[in-house]
Amino acid sequence: MENSPKQSSLYQRVIYFLLGVCFPLLTFIVLAAHVWQQGNGFRWDVSILLALHLSAHPILDVIALAVTPFGVFWGVFPAVILIGVILFYRRNWRSLVYLVIVSIGSMLLNRTIKLLFHRARPQLWELIAPPDLTYAFPSGHAMSSMTFAIVLTVLMWNTRWRWVTLIATNLFVLVIGWTRLYLGVHYPSDVLAGWSLALAWTAGITLLVRPQNLAFGNPMYFLKQPETAEKN
Repeated sequence: MENSPKQSSLYQRVIYFLLGVCFPLLTFIVLAAHVWQQGNGFRWDVSILLALHLSAHPILDVIALAVTPFGVFWGVFPAVILIGVILFYRRNWRSLVYLVIVSIGSMLLNRTIKLLFHRARPQLWELIAPPDLTYAFPSGHAMSSMTFAIVLTVLMWNTRWRWVTLIATNLFVLVIGWTRLYLGVHYPSDVLAGWSLALAWTAGITLLVRPQNLAFGNPMYFLKQPETAEKN
């Protein structure tokens, strides 16, 4: 016996909630609990950073220094503004509200948790990056890039560009994460925590708001109400 559209929609929502919200949130909680109790994080934090530092090269220094600002001020911030302008011009109010809530909420979450944990940044070698006066946990660049990647993928999901967007945004997230570790300004657990929290936050808001895509204004298929899915 085949499942009805209503049952299929419910299964999709449950799977999305478990994989997109619960698992990342649990990962963040585990990381946060350990950092809170131990203070200095995990043993593999330092090991991974030192191993990565062995690959240090002047060319990679230039690349990392040039790319890392795109994780927030040079890349994500102007891109979010541009997307917001497009959504406003097209009067896609639901998705505009979604963009604003996710972006501002992600930033506030990051700042609040940084102040709560006040984890010092690693100082394992002489840094070539400008000093960052904020705390380390969770990584703001990692959280910002992941939030942006999910938002853009969600908004492009029902278009022909969804797989290109998915691949490109994932590469962007990984590269930004690499720059933070290569430059020695974050522990790996900072980056992983930023990714996990951003994923849980953005996925949760996506479920609540059900934004429309940039091209046609249709809700994401797996977040449609059962009645809407049946009509299509």
